[in-house]
Amino acid sequence: MDNKSILLTANALISQGNYEGFLDYCTNDTQWNFIGEQILSGKEAVRNYMKNAYKEPPQFELETTISEQDYVTAIGKITMKDENGKPTDYSYCDVWQFRNGKMAASGHSSLNFKWFARLLRACRYPG
Repeated sequence: MDNKSILLTANALISQGNYEGFLDYCTNDTQWNFIGEQILSGKEAVRNYMKNAYKEPPQFELETTISEQDYVTAIGKITMKDENGKPTDYSYCDVWQFRNGKMAASGHSSLNFKWFARLLRACRYPG
């Protein structure tokens, strides 16, 4: 299975609520970098993050993937429930590094749609 297929399969497992199945596709020393927020190191840290952040399985809408050597970039939308149980949409760009057929590291950048819309209105952007 190529790296892009691995990522798509792993993300499908998250959407089904199979977090352990997802973690099977990660290296033991996997590292998630939520740029400007936090860095998770190791499967246990990622497991704890998913347990707390994903009250219900998130839903992905993948728009674009770019695969080159040991890297896959995924761009799309993710819907997750917030702390009040309200579905919240985010636009994301993830860059995944693979090692020996497993996800070893990632950089995550996301933006809340509603927050961005408020920012545009505050700046009087006509869109």
